[in-house]
Amino acid sequence: MNPPDNPSANRWLVTACLAQVQAMRYTPAGLPALDMVLEHESQQHEGGGERLARASIKAVAFGPLAERLARQALGSCWNFRGFLAAGRGGKGLVFHIQDMQNT
Repeated sequence: MNPPDNPSANRWLVTACLAQVQAMRYTPAGLPALDMVLEHESQQHEGGGERLARASIKAVAFGPLAERLARQALGSCWNFRGFLAAGRGGKGLVFHIQDMQNT
């Protein structure tokens, strides 16, 4: 499969709260990595009506961003930016966080 012509085709923005944070781990290269679960809830307009959208999102952050996220309180909410990729072993999708800002 060829990559899309638009390199930003896999960009995702979401406002979510830290629901679960695993212990810091390190890649074989020594880079800090943090696995977590984010919780999202919002009202969305769809098909002429409103619906409640809820999602639990598997996420990961690396490097200084992982260290920053590890210091945040569970339940704290952020605007996250990143991309989606297959999880380890090709199971499911994982949101790779590249940036976060206060909500």
